[in-house]
Amino acid sequence: MSLKPIRDEIDNIDKQIIQLFTERMECSKKVAQYKLENGMPIFNAEREREILDSVEENAGVYGGGARQLYSAILEISRALQHDMLGSGEKLKNEILSAADNIPFEYDSVKVACFGVPGTYAHQATKKIFSKCSPDFYPSFQDVFSAVRNEEADFGVVPIENSSAGSVTDVYDLMLKYRFHIVAACDISVNHVLAANAGTKLGDISKIYSHQQAIAQCSDFFRAHKSIKSEEYISTAASAKMISETGDKFSAAICSEEAAEQYGLEILLRGFQNNPNNTTRFIVISKKLYIEKNADKISLCFSLPHVTGSLYSTLCRFAVNGLNLTKIESRPIFGSSFEYLFYLDFTGNVINENTLRLLCALSNELAEFSFLGNYTEK
Repeated sequence: MSLKPIRDEIDNIDKQIIQLFTERMECSKKVAQYKLENGMPIFNAEREREILDSVEENAGVYGGGARQLYSAILEISRALQHDMLGSGEKLKNEILSAADNIPFEYDSVKVACFGVPGTYAHQATKKIFSKCSPDFYPSFQDVFSAVRNEEADFGVVPIENSSAGSVTDVYDLMLKYRFHIVAACDISVNHVLAANAGTKLGDISKIYSHQQAIAQCSDFFRAHKSIKSEEYISTAASAKMISETGDKFSAAICSEEAAEQYGLEILLRGFQNNPNNTTRFIVISKKLYIEKNADKISLCFSLPHVTGSLYSTLCRFAVNGLNLTKIESRPIFGSSFEYLFYLDFTGNVINENTLRLLCALSNELAEFSFLGNYTEK
């Protein structure tokens, strides 16, 4: 038996579906006009739930698939209505009025850098702000506070590592403060084991470093069970502390630059598990800047705690041809099983479809914040 008759039948059904889909979208325009004239909200959760329940019931054994299909149709219909009603005008104006001349090359710019001189954050700061001398802060919270209090124009903090994953404390602070991200950069992480002069590997009983660096060197600790790890403020701060105490039985996991900065001897190089270890840093700011060639967008938002809410939201990015590169969920403080979502995707807000999507989401989603459209340096 040939597949051609079956395929011809499918083609004929598809033509009918397309015709009915376009007719449904025309009806959606009429609904949008009615809502505009009568001051009604676009999103009607109860109405959509009734439609989806009915679709699932009527589709029988294909109910689950039909529900997903109609969820996508409802998302597309809602996006069309948002566009007609001009949703998100406040966000649109904010984005279109953003400055594009970020003062990366100004020596007078004030930058808050996590850690002490010699950290990987310091390397990232020098890569992005080549002419400024940053001020150093001992914790992520202190960097965010410096930006909030306008002690600094910008702050530089790590957001994720290729081996150890997300820096969850920074994600929590981003979701708390909702500062803008104006740039990012990747720094190659090449850890060394550094100690005071005369210290041998066999003498060491304790190694200090930031928790992320310790996680990135877990293979070493599994092979040397007698050596204990101790979390410290940062990699470079660990090196500084070892140098100042003169301790001959402890060492630090840090960068080669930090070891040299604080006069330590390098006992081991290539100390991390992954030779291609990389940390991504972001630049935060209270002011929104968007460079013309920006190619990454970050958002955060919350969703109703109902089945399919995340799927239906992410579907809208696929419909607009946008590539998601990161999604992170963090619990909302004081709530039970409710989450804030942090989302990265490639794109530029100059694109009309992308801007329309952001405006629609800002109108529809709770706790929505546009965090930035930026480039990697």
